[in-house]
Amino acid sequence: MSSVTNTNPTEDVTVPLSNAKRANWVSLFASTSTLLCCALPALLVSIGAGAALSSLVSNVPQLIWVSEHKPLVFGLAGAMLLLAGGMQWRARNAPCPADTELAAVCAQTRKTSLRVYYVSVVIYAVGVWFAFVAPYWVD
Repeated sequence: MSSVTNTNPTEDVTVPLSNAKRANWVSLFASTSTLLCCALPALLVSIGAGAALSSLVSNVPQLIWVSEHKPLVFGLAGAMLLLAGGMQWRARNAPCPADTELAAVCAQTRKTSLRVYYVSVVIYAVGVWFAFVAPYWVD
């Protein structure tokens, strides 16, 4: 039985980091959808732009579906955030290449990925506030 060896030593190093980066971008997209269903309509109504909200809903009727199924939307977005957080945690100590240029790119990618993840969590928290907490807080 023969074994296959990896001839590219940087290939294994960058895989966890690139996977975490992709997961963070997907979680950013998913958490942004929570803003569209709940925070955007609340913002438009609170600033007196109900007509703009009506126009938006008539031009993009999918927003109604997203608003009606907000537990599903928030559940999927939360699952994506947990997955991205797990991948971020797993990649936190992944070694960077020995080459100085590649090491700098690796460090920058790690920082950018973490920032995207934090922005996603903040967006998700704002969406949770407007969807589930604020309606009961005001009453």
